Amino acid sequence: MDQSNYYYLGYISKTVGNKGDLSFFLDTDEPGAYAELSMVFINIKETLVPYQIQKIKIQGQKAQVHLEDIDNVELASKLTGSTLHLPMEFLPTLSGNNFYYHEIIGFEIEDTKFGKIGVVNNVIDSTSQAIFQIMHSDKEVLIPITDNIVKKVNRKSKLITVEAPEGLIEIYLSS
Repeated sequence: MDQSNYYYLGYISKTVGNKGDLSFFLDTDEPGAYAELSMVFINIKETLVPYQIQKIKIQGQKAQVHLEDIDNVELASKLTGSTLHLPMEFLPTLSGNNFYYHEIIGFEIEDTKFGKIGVVNNVIDSTSQAIFQIMHSDKEVLIPITDNIVKKVNRKSKLITVEAPEGLIEIYLSS
């Protein structure tokens, strides 16, 4: 199964009670959007295995879930720590200046003062602040992704307009 067509939703944090219920941590800004979820893919030994959801109750970032065929704590405990995934088509469509990081790879970045910088190679999301990774000729330029910096996202022309902090771009290009 090609996992590149799936996105990370969260993980199974623990068992709940003795009837096989599980607690999911939903790593999303909108956990309520998954209140009607009927299926989830669980990563078991690097294979995404589909599980039917019989009952789900969202509580903040967590959800108490009962999966079909998981009816005791022994079966449920084998799933704890596993990651949860869904097919990409389950992602809600975003508009305006909101975007998924995977969606903007290949978009061109243009600064309001500097002009065209380059194309987004990657989004670095391993720090507290997500960052555009852009190549300008043979030099890497890193620009934070914040509402103050991202001014406009044009999906049709694959262009993101930014207003980088004064001097930031020049720091990368001067050396």
